[in-house]
Amino acid sequence: MRLSSPVRRRGAALVEMAVLLPLLAFLFVAGVDFARVFYHSQVVTNAARNGAVYGSIDKTHAADTAGIQNAALADAGDLKPAPTISSATSTDAAGNPCVQVTATWNFSTITRFPGVPSAVTVSRMVEARIAPTVPKNTTY
Repeated sequence: MRLSSPVRRRGAALVEMAVLLPLLAFLFVAGVDFARVFYHSQVVTNAARNGAVYGSIDKTHAADTAGIQNAALADAGDLKPAPTISSATSTDAAGNPCVQVTATWNFSTITRFPGVPSAVTVSRMVEARIAPTVPKNTTY
């Protein structure tokens, strides 16, 4: 005696996949773009930090804008085109001399999403205190 037979649903999985595939593809590409912007923002941050470390060695290094730029770009080797590096000296609230290094880079997404900007400017500023100059040939 047969109670009931299962209803055959041929192609139901194919239809479900066809409905969900665009959403899954969108989520995958959005995740890849998020990971890319996060990675590149870390590279830009490290470039600015590297330039600030170079400029904080002493006042001579703080005034060496080409050296600061080279030190910053050494840490941003895989960014094409290279980020824009700018530096300036200032003083902090306590009156200590500081160097400020700003790294700026334009990020473009892989695809163009409606309602989402396709280009984002990633900019990071790092401020470091300039080390005091140690007097040479001092006898006590």
